[in-house]
Amino acid sequence: MNKPQETDFSIALSGNPNVGKSTLFNALTGLRQHTGNWTGKTVGLAFGGFEAKGKRFEVTDLPGAYSLSAFSGEEAVTRDYLQSKNYDCVVIVLDSGILERNLSFALQVLAIATKAVVCLNLYDESQKRGVIIDEKTLSKELGAPVVKTCATKKQGLKELKNAVYGVCSGKIKCNTEKNMYSISSESYEQISSSLSKRCREICAVCQSLEKDNSFDIKNRRIDRLLTSKAFGIPAMLCLFGLLFWITAIGANYPSELLSLVFGNIKQGLYRAFEILNVDPFFTGLLIDGVYTTLSWVVAVMLPPMAIFFPLFSLVEDSGYLPRIAFNLDKFFSKCGAHGKQSLTMAMGIGCNACGVTGCRILENRRDRLTAILTNNIMPCNGRFPILIAMIMMFFAGSSFGLGSSVMTAALLLMIISGCVLFTLFVSKLLSLTILKSEKPSFALELPPYRKPQLLKTIISSIRDRTLFVLGRAVMVAAPAGAIIWLTANIYIGDFSILKYCTDFFDPLGRLMGLDGVIIMAFVLGFPANETVIPIIIMSYMASGTLVEYTSYEQLLSLFTSNGWTVTTAVCMIIFTVLHFPCSTTCLTIKKETGSHKWTLLSVIIPTALGIILCFLTSSVMRCFGF
Repeated sequence: MNKPQETDFSIALSGNPNVGKSTLFNALTGLRQHTGNWTGKTVGLAFGGFEAKGKRFEVTDLPGAYSLSAFSGEEAVTRDYLQSKNYDCVVIVLDSGILERNLSFALQVLAIATKAVVCLNLYDESQKRGVIIDEKTLSKELGAPVVKTCATKKQGLKELKNAVYGVCSGKIKCNTEKNMYSISSESYEQISSSLSKRCREICAVCQSLEKDNSFDIKNRRIDRLLTSKAFGIPAMLCLFGLLFWITAIGANYPSELLSLVFGNIKQGLYRAFEILNVDPFFTGLLIDGVYTTLSWVVAVMLPPMAIFFPLFSLVEDSGYLPRIAFNLDKFFSKCGAHGKQSLTMAMGIGCNACGVTGCRILENRRDRLTAILTNNIMPCNGRFPILIAMIMMFFAGSSFGLGSSVMTAALLLMIISGCVLFTLFVSKLLSLTILKSEKPSFALELPPYRKPQLLKTIISSIRDRTLFVLGRAVMVAAPAGAIIWLTANIYIGDFSILKYCTDFFDPLGRLMGLDGVIIMAFVLGFPANETVIPIIIMSYMASGTLVEYTSYEQLLSLFTSNGWTVTTAVCMIIFTVLHFPCSTTCLTIKKETGSHKWTLLSVIIPTALGIILCFLTSSVMRCFGF
């Protein structure tokens, strides 16, 4: 987003994560910024603007921060910007329902900001919780004007704009000099107790609680169930099991419909190219290569993402996800990781690229890198077709009946559980090796449960997550389709380039319990895992173009005739889970880390582990005659 050029005043928008700051930014500027009631949504600087009293105001949305002592990269960005004094006024956004917790950050900002406005956001929720705040008294204590708002309902925005104009124009005087708290990382620990004491003092004179607080009582009752040792994790498993079941069942029909539509379009393209007398080489390259790969990726990826991401966003907006992190934190902490990593893992099941982006919710750099480097261990929707095919053909029965569907679901659950355990193992390994020197942080907050904004959440999820990830996949799938077709159709002597490549990888594949065709399929499937099985079929049939199988019986016959056994299927499952991320995920990792080093490690770590585990598994199974 480009910074506005012609402005009268510059405004900095700051606050803790999860206080509705990005929602307020959108309400003020009319811009679309992704929001949600979980930490870390805002990770970079966003610029917008609004007009008030005939003046143009530039608004800079700073990353959410818990303090200005720079424990995380986001906090460092916020601290450096505020210390630069490159603004006329800072708006400090607080959650009215947890005022005392937010005041610590506000006092630190007011220690360096001579002109400020304090925004008591989410005031409708605080009223439900029985929290009453005297904004005039709070304004006197802080030395800055205080305005109550509800950004989701666009309430209090006019009053906030008027207060900002008053401060910027000098018509409203601030007295923030009284809030003299150092913000250096060296002295923060020494003054933390003083900050806490001051926050309690302020709340004692400006905040009161109603006796009948039914909202908090209801939240506590739900938490006693959802965060308990007996029901917390089972409830989580049931919820995500339901989400996956809805996704799996619901995605089949639109996928089949899209495949049919794309197939008809393909036939139309053939006829058009024939009428235009296009050279057969370009017909094959553009239709059999680029178009076929693109349509395959869209047909397989779009439906499950369009179902899973909105459902996940609804759960996210309800306030339940922090409870999952709370329940799992003890397991992750023992492995040197953070409970919030469980949330990024769940997102990775929908799409690893989104899971990597979701790692922003981890404030500490070390925790974030651990989550990013291990996210690919969770199978995404692009790898589920491979896993299901292996289970159906070799273990559950190729006819999709009640018994086979139950067996498939049970084995998929075992695979996912194994992925979770392996993620914990790798996280522990990283904490003892390349990420050993960095200090982890364990800060969890449990925001109140909220009623999701159904339509808004679904639309924003499809726009910001589904279409975003699909767009990246399409960008890399197009050239990949051309490469796949060229390798299969350009011959050197009697064999195609694809044949030479599969022969080259065959010794490694045999060592891993696979073969060269399978290894090459994963290499060519780097843009999208959905193309791995079609590439295997294309290689075995020497068809020169991607082929869609019509039944598991036919596919099983093709595979067994090319030497596949139960050992091959097991190693195929292992390598499907443990191999390099797809190109979309790699691009996302590079963007999130800003480093080729961590991107390369995210490729090397799962691939090396997959090769080792496949070798060990195949060796053991061969010893037992499989």
